[in-house]
Amino acid sequence: MYTFLGKLSLGLIMGLGGLGSSLGIQAAGTAAAAGWAKEGKEGKPLSGKFSGLVGMPVSQTLYCMILYFLMSPYASVEANGGVLLGIAIGVGLCEMISAWVQGVIGGAGVRALVDNGGKGFGNIIVAMGIAESIGLFAMVTGILILNSDVMVRVAEVAATTP
Repeated sequence: MYTFLGKLSLGLIMGLGGLGSSLGIQAAGTAAAAGWAKEGKEGKPLSGKFSGLVGMPVSQTLYCMILYFLMSPYASVEANGGVLLGIAIGVGLCEMISAWVQGVIGGAGVRALVDNGGKGFGNIIVAMGIAESIGLFAMVTGILILNSDVMVRVAEVAATTP
């Protein structure tokens, strides 16, 4: 049963991170599309800054991939199932919400750039970076748990199994 939880955790961490990144990209991307439409209608060149704002929420999926690879060696040990599930839920939810919030900020940032002639890009990046920090803190916490004495390593199980 707990081995199943460990394997389930691998999918869960990726699913939550990917869902959050997708929601964040949607939030920023729809605003960017509207901004490009307005710029095009006004005969202005389309802003490349919007693409950066749309892409920023992808990083939380990367953080989940890093944890996926670090969690994988522990997933086949039954005793780790509950801890891995806890990491997947806790870190995964932090990554999901961080990416979504980052996209919402990016979308608002696109609207601000369109309305004020492109001013304030640096401030928008800082605000998105603050949301990003939650994802980084969550990943680091997951790594700290994986490196703690709570985790049972595959080699330890193999050494004690006749």
